Amino acid sequence: MNYLLDTHLLLWAAEGGEAASRLSPAAERLICDPDNRLFFSAASIWEVAIKAGLGRDDFTVDPGLLRRGLLDNGYGEIPITSQHAAAIRRLLILHKDPFDRMLVVQADVEGLILVTADSVVAQYPGPILRV
Repeated sequence: MNYLLDTHLLLWAAEGGEAASRLSPAAERLICDPDNRLFFSAASIWEVAIKAGLGRDDFTVDPGLLRRGLLDNGYGEIPITSQHAAAIRRLLILHKDPFDRMLVVQADVEGLILVTADSVVAQYPGPILRV
């Protein structure tokens, strides 16, 4: 299966240690399964850069190192395209976070399953798996 991980899952998996303990057993199985193809979005790297720059405690990783680590570990990168941006218009306003909204659209447009721990994001129709 092809999965797009949301930003928090990427951070928890990449940081390891105490952060990795936030991953549910289902998320851990999905991430560790060699039959799954994992992807990250440029929106997640952008989100980390902005929120780390604001000094948020939950976004302390260097976005460049995060990206490099994901690529080195075989994750595919999904750029933000104008098709993704235009598709935002058709989303219901269930969630105000623009980064999460972009991930929902990207998963739909790219034929991926968005994996999230966020209960609000999981309410969107479409290919979303809450773990």
